[in-house]
Amino acid sequence: MNSAKSPESAILVINCGSSSVKFAVIAADSEGLRMSGLVERIGTPETSMTVKRGQEKSGFPLPNFDLPQCLRAVLEQVPDDLQICGVGHRVVHGGETFSSSVLIDESVIEGILACAPLAPLHNPANLAGIEAARSVFGELPHVAVFDTAFHQTLPPQAFHYAVPYEWYEEQRVRRYGFHGTSHRFVAEDAANRIGKPVEELSLITAHLGNGCSACAVEKGRSVDTTMGLSPLEGLVMGTRSGDVDPALHGFLQDQMGWSLGRITKALNKESGLAGLSGISNDMRTLLESSEYRAGLAVSVFSYRLAKAIGALTAGLSRLDALVFTGGIGENAAAVRSQTVSHLGILGFSLDESANETHGSEANGIISQEGSRACYVIPTNEELMIARETLQLIER
Repeated sequence: MNSAKSPESAILVINCGSSSVKFAVIAADSEGLRMSGLVERIGTPETSMTVKRGQEKSGFPLPNFDLPQCLRAVLEQVPDDLQICGVGHRVVHGGETFSSSVLIDESVIEGILACAPLAPLHNPANLAGIEAARSVFGELPHVAVFDTAFHQTLPPQAFHYAVPYEWYEEQRVRRYGFHGTSHRFVAEDAANRIGKPVEELSLITAHLGNGCSACAVEKGRSVDTTMGLSPLEGLVMGTRSGDVDPALHGFLQDQMGWSLGRITKALNKESGLAGLSGISNDMRTLLESSEYRAGLAVSVFSYRLAKAIGALTAGLSRLDALVFTGGIGENAAAVRSQTVSHLGILGFSLDESANETHGSEANGIISQEGSRACYVIPTNEELMIARETLQLIER
């Protein structure tokens, strides 16, 4: 009698960049992360793959491997007790075409390509990952999960810019928002911790990493967010300025002779925490520094976040909780403390002891008893993508 156990189904999650691929393998039933890793410098003599299983980390040289070869190498590392049943792809921009995750077919590929002008650095790379994965895993269903999809429920007063309406009609110039997968994940996780359906809650979620955005979530739906047409709008970030006076472009052109491309590069790559501090885009480095500009960068970051949180309440019927997530949101107690210190008018007050331990001993809660609730909740975009993928392929 054969007692061999059948392999457990799993989802392969792929996030393809211009020269790298992040991947994760998540068990379908247990939702456990069984493997994760990164392939870097694809197509060069330095191509390499790092694989992590639990606490074990291994490295593999893959000299001159192209993208399909790299994905085959990933497949070879999948544990024997797992069977990949579907592939979930992170896609940055779905425009107005995609308001939810979708099974990938030729029409979806055409739609992603049509959105490329809205995300020229990301969508072509995401699409290359999809095409390579379909060539390697042709027998499997593939699902596209869009960063922008969660925000397609924004009402017109939240997504329109006050510019000529023809720009929207002809070029789809509007606010789209990003980090939607993360905002949705932590909103649903917060609902579980609060003990109510997310459809009964009004939340503000703050995803804070090298890129940062905040979102107003009303009854499980995004109703406003801080990023806009591109990820440059909104909060102060690692190297991005966030909101600036639009006249800044003309001023810099007149005073410094800079081209539009040079100004855009400066706002995307040379601003934010890095530009203000002159030291680093890494919040950990700035919090450890005694330099004035490092402290200034942290203060501006925290104040601008608090200001945005206050503004986002305009889209809510009430406010049940504030959620911090992302690398900074989950780990920088000082940033949370500074931010919440500006939000007393909304009824927030931190328990500094719980804040220092990131709420780890209180189900994520870092607010004082009697205060409006404030949580630290680790995001898990890969798990959200795996859930979306499994839901679609099981229909």
